[in-house]
Amino acid sequence: MANRTSPPPAPRLPGAPFGASPADQPAWNTQRASAMPFARYAREHPRPAFDSSTRTWPARTPTRAPLWASVDLRDGNQALSTPMDIDRKSRLFDLLVRIGFKDIEVGYPSASETDFAFVRTLIEKDLIPDDVTISVFTPARPELIDRTFEAIAGADRAMVHLCNATACLWRDTVFGMSRDEVRDMALRSAELIARRADAAVHSRLRFEYSPETFNVTEPDFALDVSNAVIDVWDASPDRPVTLNLPTTVETDSPNVFADQVEWMHRRIDRRESVILSVHPHNDRGTAVASAELAVLAGADRIEGTLFGNGERTGNVCLVTLALNHFTQGIDPQLDLSDIDAVRRTVEYANRMPVPARHPYAGELVHTAFSGTHQDAIAKGLAEVDRLANAAGSSSAVPWQVPYLPVDPRDIGLSYESVVRVNSQSGKGGMAHLLKSSYGLDLPRPMRIDFAARVQRVADGNGGELSARDLRDLFEQCYVDVEEPGLVLKEFRVVPGDEVGVDAVVVGDDGRAAHIRGSGPELAAAYVAALGSYGRDLTLDDVHSHETRVPDRPGFAAYARVTAPGGSGFGAALADDEPTARLNAVTNALNNTART
Repeated sequence: MANRTSPPPAPRLPGAPFGASPADQPAWNTQRASAMPFARYAREHPRPAFDSSTRTWPARTPTRAPLWASVDLRDGNQALSTPMDIDRKSRLFDLLVRIGFKDIEVGYPSASETDFAFVRTLIEKDLIPDDVTISVFTPARPELIDRTFEAIAGADRAMVHLCNATACLWRDTVFGMSRDEVRDMALRSAELIARRADAAVHSRLRFEYSPETFNVTEPDFALDVSNAVIDVWDASPDRPVTLNLPTTVETDSPNVFADQVEWMHRRIDRRESVILSVHPHNDRGTAVASAELAVLAGADRIEGTLFGNGERTGNVCLVTLALNHFTQGIDPQLDLSDIDAVRRTVEYANRMPVPARHPYAGELVHTAFSGTHQDAIAKGLAEVDRLANAAGSSSAVPWQVPYLPVDPRDIGLSYESVVRVNSQSGKGGMAHLLKSSYGLDLPRPMRIDFAARVQRVADGNGGELSARDLRDLFEQCYVDVEEPGLVLKEFRVVPGDEVGVDAVVVGDDGRAAHIRGSGPELAAAYVAALGSYGRDLTLDDVHSHETRVPDRPGFAAYARVTAPGGSGFGAALADDEPTARLNAVTNALNNTART
């Protein structure tokens, strides 16, 4: 059996690109032509005849959230190797309602008994809030449309989502149908849906149409079919039709899709009676950008899934889109204030983990290992705290912290995992962890010294050091340094013109000695007393503060001294400040013997 801890075998890689560079390539770009068959993928997809001087979307900025439409329970469910059972669907539906979705596609009831039964459960148990519209998906086939209407019988309000592919490649290769035949199929299905809806009693039904493969359909044909369906359904402002434009397989850059959307937006009949929707997929990895530009181009609604589940590379991620709005000062109209709870529910429903680097919700996205990043974050957090204390409220302070576009606390996370330490980290990161976790605010010279020690440990074990690891290493280096060296057993402060100290110390020979000294402040008096004991040293610095840790009130002190054997840092923790300061000096003296 292979060793599971051994590295995988090296892959067999093709040779490096060796072809001539294009003549117009700048001299500073030394990349060579590859042998990959890129010419096979040159695309000439239909694009709208668009005068670039008339497009308006590049000059617009978002001002409010679009209508979010979740397709987790249909499109996302179809993409799972093990589709959701009713329990998982129910948990996910409850989550969608709880965080604020008002438009939820709950299934494809003609595709499976589970989907059908789930829709019936929602309706028969009255689980759909009055302000939530459920939608159900159906292809343009009469028997599937009939089954879909059986599923929604008795629903107070619902939307029937009709879909058929319109692009040339699908018409020719998949269906063997002409333009007219595809158009007729869509219209016959729309008419059947309208008749079935008219026959439904006590139900407020609306309609959605998706010209599937819209982004690679000839624009004039997509417009013609869409307008014809809108007419069949007699769209009106009080009963609007949702026209959904999918990038069924993402093939072009987001600006191309934005042009397509704006072209449709300007030409759709009964525009005031149409909710223009988009359904971006992520095959090129640009679904979020496509969705955002589509809204600038005139879209009113976005279909997607939580964390981007869907066929191939997935649908657009609605969590990312909503929090992108949030981080621009726009109300997302979804409550994502407990992002971990949202992620856990979606992971349970989908049986798939959310990647560690997924925007906003991934385990590592609010984490910095790099020393330069950590230093900037620590300083930014300190400045926000300073301003919040001055204002009396953190909500009154704009969030401006380097490398953190969102305050982790606003989405239910803590600062504990923001800064994490490994061999790439620096003094700012470890200092931030010690301060935020244990209230230890090391002075800058000690930070530099401790960072070098942390680096050696991290390089040695090759892994990450937790805040607890850092605390243990800190105490080992600066606090628990009695051997070899001196121990301060007791002391008292002697009042006078100068501060005096009367102390008992135990040397490395085990003998106790009484020492006395005076100075301008307590630590200096103690250093003078140590001089009388034969320990000649200079106090370079001493610093102390309250630790301000709720469950462990007390004081921390840090000292640096120079002795004939060298210089050393020491630290101490105590219930009172004088004890902490004198023990820090003692430990610093003992560390001079270690160097």
